[in-house]
Amino acid sequence: MPVTRKPAPNRREPVIRLEDAKKIYKMGAVEVPALRGATMSVFPGEFVAIMGPSGSGKSTLMNLVGALDTPTSGRVFLENQDIAKLSESDLAEVRGRKIGFVFQKFNLITSLSALENVVLPTMFQGVSSSERTARATQILQRVGLGHRINHKPTELSGGEQQRVAIARALVVQPDVVLADEPTGNLDSVSGHEIMALLEELHEKENKTIVMVTHDANVAEFAERIILIRDGMVVGEKNGSRHKD
Repeated sequence: MPVTRKPAPNRREPVIRLEDAKKIYKMGAVEVPALRGATMSVFPGEFVAIMGPSGSGKSTLMNLVGALDTPTSGRVFLENQDIAKLSESDLAEVRGRKIGFVFQKFNLITSLSALENVVLPTMFQGVSSSERTARATQILQRVGLGHRINHKPTELSGGEQQRVAIARALVVQPDVVLADEPTGNLDSVSGHEIMALLEELHEKENKTIVMVTHDANVAEFAERIILIRDGMVVGEKNGSRHKD
């Protein structure tokens, strides 16, 4: 079924904002700075790539954006809500309702079917069983897996598993989709298919997508590329999908 493009979003207010965010991990008596004062914004409807080499702090940055962790100092806002001021239960609520996660290693439950994996996040939203199943089925069809809904992860290719993971992220109807190295465990053909899917979700449904990657070719699918090195945002540039 064709998807109708939604009206262009209002980008005046950022959906994500970091202000001099620092993160220091303590390993015994040693302090290890992972972020040294990151400042950045992501606006509704943007497709942003965060790119940097291993050890640059990009995964720590993603954890802060996804409310998986809080900064040692500085501030992180999600829709103007400072996550550092939230309790762990409130953080869990934010993660469950506002953010959809796509991980490099898929993180699917091998004993469950594709449909059951996608349904799982909605079980904490007070959604009826019939609605959960209908929503999950529709989204699996949307990502091209309507014929594979009863297959378990071990019966799916890597690209298909990542499509299930994307469907699982979308089923909660999140404000933001966070993709952490979404092509990292895939061959080049499957990786390109996943990026084309993310591109389509952004283009046709105005999904706000923040993607972490070390691969410049993958980053080029984004509108904007934020460059991070040594725990600091060192610049940004336009991706190939930049719109004037």
